[in-house]
Amino acid sequence: MIRESDCIFGLRPVIEAIKAGKQIDRLLVKQGLQGALYHELMTEVSKHNIVYQIVPAERIELVTRKNHQGVLAWLSVIEYQKIANLLPMIYEKGDDPLIIALDGVSDVRNFGAVVRSADCFGAHAVMIPEKGSARITSDAVKTSAGALHTMPVCREKSIVRSVEYLKDSGLKVICAVERSGLHASEADLTGPSILIMGSEDKGISRELTSLADHIVSIPMTGSIGSLNVSVAAGIFLYEIIRQRKIQVRK
Repeated sequence: MIRESDCIFGLRPVIEAIKAGKQIDRLLVKQGLQGALYHELMTEVSKHNIVYQIVPAERIELVTRKNHQGVLAWLSVIEYQKIANLLPMIYEKGDDPLIIALDGVSDVRNFGAVVRSADCFGAHAVMIPEKGSARITSDAVKTSAGALHTMPVCREKSIVRSVEYLKDSGLKVICAVERSGLHASEADLTGPSILIMGSEDKGISRELTSLADHIVSIPMTGSIGSLNVSVAAGIFLYEIIRQRKIQVRK
């Protein structure tokens, strides 16, 4: 649910929030807005690479009917990171990177639950696209059991280009799908890896599956043919960690 209490609105309050270094999670700007303050806002938006949408006034008024001046913003609950900055630090620690990428997972509670599993199984970061991903709210933090305060979340302009970067940096690309000829336990999931999970309705995009080193699934025998994405993420992460431990013992 979108609540007025989660937002800031008005040209000057949003401009000052950006100038103060606050991360803007989402920004709505009314169609046809003009004037000096509008141009100042857009200068700051451009300078800080903030994602925004141009929308009718009615879209903003679904959230608030106060004097919003055609601008509505949500501050980020967490501080986003960039995978290109994070990866060298993981390697410098002597770790084999384990990154989770979520392609089109838009449910807030599913997202929070995936982050919780990622933290439990020792993943280094969760990567999401700027557009088409769940917005990180207090509900997401609650579902993550607080893991969102410690797990790095990398929000990338192009998740495809980011996966290409990780592959070029030595990470194995593992795409988790509903059905595949290769079960997760049959694939070699050891070494630096990125696990890609798709949305429950559309799955992983063709662009990302084309980059896969392994396309894997979970064997199921019940009458329901699919798992919730957060449950599936936990199972895949367990299998990755299980194989890594076996490799260390060898």
